[in-house]
Amino acid sequence: MITTAPPSPPSPPTRPLLRLRLAPHSALSRRLDGVWWPHSYDLLAELPQLLAALPRAWGHISGVTVNGAAWSAAPGRMLVANQVVRLRKTVAAPAPDTVVLLAPGHGRWDLLVVPPGTTEEAAEPIIAAALSDRA
Repeated sequence: MITTAPPSPPSPPTRPLLRLRLAPHSALSRRLDGVWWPHSYDLLAELPQLLAALPRAWGHISGVTVNGAAWSAAPGRMLVANQVVRLRKTVAAPAPDTVVLLAPGHGRWDLLVVPPGTTEEAAEPIIAAALSDRA
């Protein structure tokens, strides 16, 4: 008698690697604290992975404001890792696309957003300039 193993369940889709570079910690204030290069403008899909990767010292991010017209519509808040995060979208031209992260009692962090469709060749100088605070 020949038996066959039950089919293995499909593996969950793998998330693309997070593309985040944080500026080196410094006592000097900076215009930008890092650069985030999301894979899409879908804030609900991209934000959980970003928040999970932030340094613990930044505390619980309770508010996120994105600047840029390209972001998809999002509700006023979402649940990330069992924590409510308030979402806000602004369009402040001609400012570059940014995301502002707020953590009460810990501070505010500003990340430059590299547009998702940007090639790696084009993104690298943008990231380097932002991290050297020349952006």
